Amino acid sequence: MAADYVIAGLGNPGASYANHRHNAGARALSRLARRHGIGLHAGRSASTAKGRIGDAEVLLVRPRGYYNSSGPAIAPLLRKDGVAVENLIVIYDDLDLAEGRIRLRPRGSAGGNNGLKSIIQATGSSDFGRIRIGIGRPLDRGVPSWDPDVVMRYVLSEPSRAGRALLDAAAERACDAIEAIIGQGWERAMDIFNRREPAEQGEET
Repeated sequence: MAADYVIAGLGNPGASYANHRHNAGARALSRLARRHGIGLHAGRSASTAKGRIGDAEVLLVRPRGYYNSSGPAIAPLLRKDGVAVENLIVIYDDLDLAEGRIRLRPRGSAGGNNGLKSIIQATGSSDFGRIRIGIGRPLDRGVPSWDPDVVMRYVLSEPSRAGRALLDAAAERACDAIEAIIGQGWERAMDIFNRREPAEQGEET
C-alpha cells in the first residue's frame, strides 16, 4: 500500500554519533517507530519501514548517509511511493531554538541547515513539513557563537544529563506533534505545539 506520509529523522550514521545533538531528529524518529510498533529495516541508503499512525499509512525513513547528504536517500522514496513532497515531514535539530523546544512549519527555507538544503536540492521543492527540535546555540566565553568550529564541536557532542532529559522530552512532543498533524492537520497542530512550553508559562513575554 502506498504511503500517505513520509516521515524522516535526520542524523549521522553509526553508534559513535547516536547520542550527539545533531542526531535529535533520528532519535525522535526511532521513538515514533517504537511508539507505533513499526520496526525499521536497514537498506542501502536508509533504514525504512511502513506502518500506520491513526488513519494514515506512513513510511518512516532514517537516512544511513551523513546528515548533510540526506536528500538522495529521501527523494527516491517519495517518487517510488508517489508521495507528494507536501506530505513529507522532516524532524531535525535546530541551533536557533532553545534546548528542548519544538517548532512546526508546513514549509519554508533551509534556514542554513545543510540537511534541509540537501533535501530541497534532491526533491526540487521546499514545500515539505518540518519539526525542529531545539538544541540551543553554543556559548563561547559566555556569548552565543556562530563560529563554524565551535558550532561543529557542539552539534557533534553529547548534551549534559539535564540537556539529554530536555531533548528526550522534546522527542516525545515531536511524536505527539506528528500524530496531531496526521489526525488534525497542520494548523491545529501548530496551535498546540508552537506555543511556549509549560515550564516557561510564568516568564515575562
